[in-house]
Amino acid sequence: MDLLNTLVEKGLRRELPTRDEALAVLATSDDDLLDVVAAAGKVRRQWFGRRVKLNYLVNLKSGLCPEDCSYCSQRLGSKAEILKYTWLKPEEASEAAAAGVAGGAKRVCLVASGRGPTDRDVDRVGRTIAAIKEQNEGVEVCACLGLLSDGQAERLRDAGADAYNHNLNTSEATYGQITKTHTYADRVDTVQKAHAAGLSACSGLIAGMGESDEDLVDVVYSLRELDPDSVPVNFLIPFEGTPLAKEWNLTPQRALRILAMVRFVCPDVEVRLAGGREVHLRSMQPLALHLVNSIFLGDYLTSEGQAGQADLDMIADAGFEVEGAGTTTLPKHRSDVAGASAAAAPGSPCGSGGGSVCGSGSAAASDADSGAAGAGCGSACGGCSGHAEPVAPAAAVAAAASGDAAGAAPAQAAAGEVRPELVAVRRRGTGTDLAPNA
Repeated sequence: MDLLNTLVEKGLRRELPTRDEALAVLATSDDDLLDVVAAAGKVRRQWFGRRVKLNYLVNLKSGLCPEDCSYCSQRLGSKAEILKYTWLKPEEASEAAAAGVAGGAKRVCLVASGRGPTDRDVDRVGRTIAAIKEQNEGVEVCACLGLLSDGQAERLRDAGADAYNHNLNTSEATYGQITKTHTYADRVDTVQKAHAAGLSACSGLIAGMGESDEDLVDVVYSLRELDPDSVPVNFLIPFEGTPLAKEWNLTPQRALRILAMVRFVCPDVEVRLAGGREVHLRSMQPLALHLVNSIFLGDYLTSEGQAGQADLDMIADAGFEVEGAGTTTLPKHRSDVAGASAAAAPGSPCGSGGGSVCGSGSAAASDADSGAAGAGCGSACGGCSGHAEPVAPAAAVAAAASGDAAGAAPAQAAAGEVRPELVAVRRRGTGTDLAPNA
């Protein structure tokens, strides 16, 4: 297809596709799906080889959020039967993080429900970051605490945070239909605060909320303009007890086309396959590894993922390798900008790609064997280059894992049909007496 050849050439040069080209990817037929995956896979391999970065979520505070995000099981008024608990102690969070690191996770994502942190909360998270880094040498830590006030990003940076996540989730035009207790502009402001503080910015989206193709392209182009180092792509998990419980709009093929579009628009950015992959991609998850270069290991905030060992087996069986702790994630041209940004922000352990537009710039470097840290986590309301030897100790993962893999599902439901059996609410790990599924 001429379209795919054009998109590959642009991706290898880090050029922005036209909006019509991005929309055309979403409109391709199932007959052309493997061609789309193969084309986007060429771009993925140019910048990230065959490495897969592992990230691990630790839910510091679960449920009882005052915000009304329609997609979220922790929202105000949610009747979803999820775990609810207040702040974990630093030693509890560090113990939870250790399970993910033992499974090969390179980054730990600390998430807390709520509109945003108080200054006391920032201090608390700072102590947690210190505890995690003391016990796990070399681990990256991303904070995801909601909307930030002035000065809080700098305090998190000084406390040792490497990154900050805050997702845009959907297009500006439709944001008011999803959330009314804060605005799209509030979210943009928080990502910009993370950038300005020298933190590696992480911001992504949630697909499957009933949005149009135009909405998906809008939010991805907005993300490119914000220039985060990493873009997590979540697929809506329609929890019973939330307003979007009946929004079963995705097929595995649709999910793959969305991931391919994100890769073409942001070719040299860490694209992370995040929440909902087991539910919506199911047996086609390995194909997604040709599009993304980062996944979450094990469970999510309020839903169970597949067993950690199953993740590692999937990566190996598909011919990919786990990215080691000693290998930087982003390509060198983004790493250099990140390093300069970090140097300009005293105390910052890593920087974001501020200044370079995601995928913009001069002709692409021919190699992809160095980079900078750039990951994150699923939104607080919802949820790299060169080759290295796999570092994930499978035995440690198997020992930590409990429960069977989630996501084995019958045929795709009709649009609007409630399928609660596909959603495994988290009942293990952080905040419980059960071993984590890492």
